[in-house]
Amino acid sequence: MKYKITAPKNPIYTDIKLPASKSISNRALILKALSNSSFPIENLSDCDDTRVMEETFASKGNIFDIGAAGTSMRFLTAYLSKKPGEWIITGSERMQQRPINTLVEALNTLGAHIEYLKNQGFPPLKIKGSALDGGDIFLSGGISSQFISALLMIAPTMEKGLTLHLEGNIISIPYIKLTLRMMEQFGVKCDWEGNVIKIFPNEYRPIPYLVESDWSAASYWYSIAALSTDARIELKGLFKESGQGDSKVADLFLDLGVETEFTKEGVILTKTDRIAKKLFHNFINEPDLAQTFVVTCCMMGVPFLFTGLQTLKIKETDRIEALKAEMKKLGYVITDSQNSILEWDGERCEPNSTPIIATYEDHRMAMAFAPATLKLENLLIAEPMVVTKSYPYFWEDLRKAGFSVEEQ
Repeated sequence: MKYKITAPKNPIYTDIKLPASKSISNRALILKALSNSSFPIENLSDCDDTRVMEETFASKGNIFDIGAAGTSMRFLTAYLSKKPGEWIITGSERMQQRPINTLVEALNTLGAHIEYLKNQGFPPLKIKGSALDGGDIFLSGGISSQFISALLMIAPTMEKGLTLHLEGNIISIPYIKLTLRMMEQFGVKCDWEGNVIKIFPNEYRPIPYLVESDWSAASYWYSIAALSTDARIELKGLFKESGQGDSKVADLFLDLGVETEFTKEGVILTKTDRIAKKLFHNFINEPDLAQTFVVTCCMMGVPFLFTGLQTLKIKETDRIEALKAEMKKLGYVITDSQNSILEWDGERCEPNSTPIIATYEDHRMAMAFAPATLKLENLLIAEPMVVTKSYPYFWEDLRKAGFSVEEQ
């Protein structure tokens, strides 16, 4: 299936209720389970990643297929390792190609019993859940923050607690801070000094919880505002004092002509004339914003040098290669280096007459490229329903804003 996206001719004036943050929702579900809470989680995300976690917690079986939900795979692996019983967790073909050995080895060192059922270092996994010893563990600070967050959330349940030594540079710090902030809201305080995070044995406190809207989802509306001739877009449910690292999008888009006004209900985006001659940014703390900025900058003719993208290689797809391939279809030659840098110096090539953007089972490819239609006559998105992973009603919201979205 393909969707043909056509931009409206008029200025874009709309208000959008963004989806709830899946990063917060998934952490909240784990913390609710760890606290044995009967309180509700309000504004819980209805995306695929969160749905599979809800289904896992509601299931009476012991085999869980989490599909393409990477966060769920990591968080549930840690959670199940301390839950008495025997469990099997698997996922999609792509999920079985995404390495999980760093987390598994760490958990086994802490007293877990986890085996690989197919390829060494990759799902599916067989887990014999039991009490974990805990103690000291040393990990590279350059690994996925989801591995670190998975360990942190179960740390208070370990007999000795957890002392986590992170070696070298730590990436995605905002996501680690988000986890620790939420743990504290559920009653567990952590000590983070330098590269060492220490968590003592403790019990979580059951609480009702409200999930804020998703700043990652907001980035696509910032892109739409930047690429439009004129726009006033209200995004509801965002907090100014957010724990989400991707809230940085509000600052970054200032250099692409979008101003943010915070209100009691969220934010209002408006156009300005401030456009950078070239954009430089290290995305080490906001890797999920990279696709949005690559597409937006090219469509605006703003050269860029983006660093800190090493985790893009192991996302839903190899996002570095995917971006290079799909931007070439639109006539832009993107170069990469050191598996962590993307650059565009203005080089162009002959575009496809009717480009069909491949989405690679990656929700962010579909949503990052959709705004490009504001600068293109024809644009088709293949397998568009991948957006259900994080923003199930993305296409409906585009229609509300005046875009034509037609199945081809």
